[in-house]
Amino acid sequence: MRDAVDDLIWDEAPKQAGAVALLDAPFLVDDALTLTPDVRVWCDDWRDASAVPPELLVEHPSDLSGVDLALARLPKSLGALDEMAALVQGAPDVTFIGGAKIRHMNRTMNEVLGRHFTAVAASLGRSKSRVLRAWGPEGLESDWPKVREHPDLGFAVAAHGATFGGTKIDGGSRLLISALAGGGRTGGLEADDVLDFGCGNGTLSMWLAKQRKRVLARDVSWSAVAATAIAAEVNRLTVDASWGAGLDGYADHSVDAIVTNPPFHQGIANTRLDRMLFGR
Repeated sequence: MRDAVDDLIWDEAPKQAGAVALLDAPFLVDDALTLTPDVRVWCDDWRDASAVPPELLVEHPSDLSGVDLALARLPKSLGALDEMAALVQGAPDVTFIGGAKIRHMNRTMNEVLGRHFTAVAASLGRSKSRVLRAWGPEGLESDWPKVREHPDLGFAVAAHGATFGGTKIDGGSRLLISALAGGGRTGGLEADDVLDFGCGNGTLSMWLAKQRKRVLARDVSWSAVAATAIAAEVNRLTVDASWGAGLDGYADHSVDAIVTNPPFHQGIANTRLDRMLFGR
């Protein structure tokens, strides 16, 4: 649903452009189309992407390169912002306009944008929202995705900028792996076909695949799914990772077990497990 942040982004945006990129801003599509027919939309969250006409969605975020105007909802993750800024490089005069609620912004965002643009300025606040305007592209190439080895577990994980947890393996994942292996009071996982639901950076998927399970992985975040696929390739493991919501597309009785490590996130908000799985 469109909100005050979208309104402020649009009000602060230049009203002339030959090509416009929308990043995680699906409700600015109609506005962008008043400027040019060349509107390229990228949404990391499948639920946001599903609100956009399919013909406007790019196949890969690298397809955003070369636009002269980029409008974005600022992510909370600085890594995600860094990757966003790198993706829209290419044109000599690209302007980046990113907005968010003020409570979710910090000065480090200016520094991140400053690595990719020669100038960064903040708007006045309105409706508890603000935008950052960046211009003068530096043309730096993206250094995402990133890969990190974890010798203690015997595999690597990967991450794009928006992949929750980055290339780290958090304590909750380590505890769950211990339980799945039969540590503590549990008997361990007895299953051949397993779904890693909300796969994130693919930590659980990698461990399961190393145990010779048939592994399916699902996440609403494209960055998570892409990172899981990269990690599987790096580790020479087989994981069927898919981008989507809930259990859509999976047949009844198609897996023996579902493993998951909540909480789940949509932007800056957490989402309940039952809502993620069953849409309730």
